[in-house]
This record gives sequence, C-alpha cells and structure tokens, in this order.
Amino acid sequence: MKPRTPLRNTPAHARARNRPGHPIPHRNQAAGPSPGGVRPGRRILLVDDDPTVRDSLKDVLLAEGYLIITAEDGQQALDLANKSAVDLVLLDLNMPVKNGWDTFEQLTREHPFTPIIIVTARPNQLFTAVGSGVGALLEKPMDIPTLLRTMENLLAESAEQRLARLAGKNSEFTYKPALGSHEKNRQSFHAS
Repeated sequence: MKPRTPLRNTPAHARARNRPGHPIPHRNQAAGPSPGGVRPGRRILLVDDDPTVRDSLKDVLLAEGYLIITAEDGQQALDLANKSAVDLVLLDLNMPVKNGWDTFEQLTREHPFTPIIIVTARPNQLFTAVGSGVGALLEKPMDIPTLLRTMENLLAESAEQRLARLAGKNSEFTYKPALGSHEKNRQSFHAS
C-alpha cells in the first residue's frame, strides 16, 4: 500500500481539473476537514446511469464546493475509484454493466474508509442497506438539503465510526424515503 499525500499538498491547478472526461489525475487521499467546513475540495464519486440525474446532482454539488468525478455504471466507478481517491460515493443501484449492490460490495472491500450513500428509486432497500453498512439510503426523488446534510455528516465521521458501521455495530444511519412517502418515516435512526 502506497503512502498517501494530503490533498492540501497537491498544487491548486491539479485539484481544479474536474471536467467531464478529465478525472482528477492523482491518487492522493484528501486530508481531514478543511478550515471552515468539510466541503471545499472534497472529492465525490457520483455514480448514476441517468445523465439527467448525474448532471443535476453534479451542478448542485459543484455549487456547494465539492469536486465531482462522474461514472455512468458500476465498473466505471470502480475503475475511477482505483485511479483517484475519493472522499465519498453517491451510488445508484439500477445500472448497466455492474449493478449498485455489486459495486458497493467491491468498493467497500477495496476502500473501506470511503463512505457510500445509496441514492435510488428502487423500493424496499432499507434492511439491505442497514445490514450492509451503507452510510445512508436516500430514495429518489430526493430532498437536496437532506443529501447535503448527510454528506457533511459522513465526511466528518471518524475511521472508527465507518469501520463500526461496516461491522454492524451501533451507528447512526440516515434513511430518507422518496418525497411524498410516509411522513412518519422521514427521520434518521440508530441501527443496532
């Protein structure tokens, strides 16, 4: 395993390259939260086969100060995650080439410290998500403020908290049903 250099030691011109088709070229793990919050410079791998969803979320996240790497299927996401370190993954489940759960399993095995949020229109995924150690499950169409708050919480959690969640230990888990779903279920809860 190679030692990782903090992102803040990477030249600004290298960090700024984040255009479609031009993933950030280095494999350095980003450092802890930057002064003033966890957003600036944090690299998010956005995986969704729907270009409209991908572009919309990318625009929102770029406006929030995140650096975005996009993938349109699970295999492309795995390839990108192995070429360039990411701080968090937003992962759809219904995708061609390699589906979301298979991608999640491989990402978790190869990058256990990278939190993953499942963002899906597929119903009935709550128990699978909680049992697998996913950081959060947000159903489409999703609530953007909840997404941003969940991302901030996961980016701020410690490595010990991430490992505890993956091991099935008591940890916070965010579940947000699709807008218009049962209001009583719209909350975070603690998984046991």
